[in-house]
Amino acid sequence: MAFLEINNLNCFYGNVQALWDVSMSIERGEIVALLGANGAGKTTLLNAITGLVRPASGSITFMGEALIGLPGYAMLEKGISYLPENGGLFPDMSVRENLEMGAYPRSMWKDRKEKLAQVFELFPKLKERQKQLACTLSGGERQMLAMGRAIMSGPKLCLFDELSYGLAPIMVAEAFNMVRRLRDGGITVLLVEQNVKQTLEIADRAYVLENGRVELEGKCRELIEDEYIKKAYLGL
Repeated sequence: MAFLEINNLNCFYGNVQALWDVSMSIERGEIVALLGANGAGKTTLLNAITGLVRPASGSITFMGEALIGLPGYAMLEKGISYLPENGGLFPDMSVRENLEMGAYPRSMWKDRKEKLAQVFELFPKLKERQKQLACTLSGGERQMLAMGRAIMSGPKLCLFDELSYGLAPIMVAEAFNMVRRLRDGGITVLLVEQNVKQTLEIADRAYVLENGRVELEGKCRELIEDEYIKKAYLGL
């Protein structure tokens, strides 16, 4: 069984179906990309994994355990961390306070100093800025903070939704480098992105969602040469 496995998932918002028989898998230690246009169902899939949306049918298992029906807060204790679009930071709290919120569950609070040290080693700028309010940070620094907070719980799997959203081009490259560093540190990553070219360059495999259905999947080095991907997503 895969590290994370999703089988025949169907999700609705009222009478509108958002996901149609979606199946995908992630192996431990991979970076897997989930690509698609706005409204394709990418965020709905992340919300289903994290318990924020209850699927109508299908299954989601993580390390062999069923996830559907568990509350969202239980995902942290199982080792799943979610970084939503725009980071979801607390702007009027300091950098350090934002990071500590990532270790808020009781089982993780006792290890927060060790986790802080790990985050500061990974992102030295956050150590320099730890007393600053989050609202005073640059866009790139805010993304570092959001990523740092996501790993304060010691996750086995990180879900990133539109990591490069709103970043300057030079910071987009740095954000993707951060993802590589997390993977090299033992964290598996599911990366939802519209920045297709750079995503395919760093990920191992990718799935393409269109209108709530998986239309393509495969290794990134093959998908980046796919004619449909070139025309629809790379503008070639």
